[in-house]
Amino acid sequence: MKNLLAPFNWRAELKNKIVDSIDDDFILLDNPIVNSDFDHPFKMDVTVAIICVRGTMKGSINLKQFDAKAPFLFIVLQDQILEYEYFSEDFSGLFILMSGRFLTNLSLDIQSRVPLFISVHDNPWIPLNDEELRSMVDYYKMLQKAVGARDNPHRLEIVKHLTQAFFYGTGYRYHKLPGDEIKSKQEILLEKFLNLLQANYKEHRDMEFYAGRMCLTPKYLSKVIKEKSGKSASEWIDNYVTLEARALLKSTNMTIRQISDELNFPSQSFFGKYFKRHQGMSPKEYRKN
Repeated sequence: MKNLLAPFNWRAELKNKIVDSIDDDFILLDNPIVNSDFDHPFKMDVTVAIICVRGTMKGSINLKQFDAKAPFLFIVLQDQILEYEYFSEDFSGLFILMSGRFLTNLSLDIQSRVPLFISVHDNPWIPLNDEELRSMVDYYKMLQKAVGARDNPHRLEIVKHLTQAFFYGTGYRYHKLPGDEIKSKQEILLEKFLNLLQANYKEHRDMEFYAGRMCLTPKYLSKVIKEKSGKSASEWIDNYVTLEARALLKSTNMTIRQISDELNFPSQSFFGKYFKRHQGMSPKEYRKN
């Protein structure tokens, strides 16, 4: 059975007209009215770049908190889990939505693309100065003009080239972020643990696995994680698992059994008890609510 991944129906939930689009692969939204009724995490099925001109937004991506104040550029990658607390009433932004197929077909050099997406993953938003904001808005206007030229047989290629230029320029901007300060050994260990966890939480929920991959004892790694993050390792693991479960319950038509299998629980019953222990309600109740 094909999973219907509809994590955030931009057409339905953003109550505005779509400025222009190329099928469902590239969509522009000009200053949408954002529906603030979301009280659950949702998994992105597109990559979204938001050029915020005014206002603030607050929430988390894959459990990493953000509190972004205009002007800023905000990028959410496909398959990331987004939770937002609010958009301010004066929020104004330009949205660029790109499908996985569109991004895959871009002729970006892999050496440039991978570091960029790693940087975006770690820093989903960056502040912009006035000059950078003007450049971003000008870029958006060029995209509007290119996408709107429906009689141009090279429309898609023009949009691709403009998007390539955007990512190369954005990559440079992201790599200028102040984040290269000297980190302590413990901070580096915490960062490595969280990266490992994000890649493996569906299959591995035991500290022995992560400590073994990092060539440390479970006791020492657990101590470092608690001291540097304020959360125990088991809390981090449970948070990632329940976040994915909540997103799948709200974002897909997967059955509870399929979600249990996706997260590698031994049975649907075991998954149900695990979920209720951490969320205070059964998966079925959470989906209905």
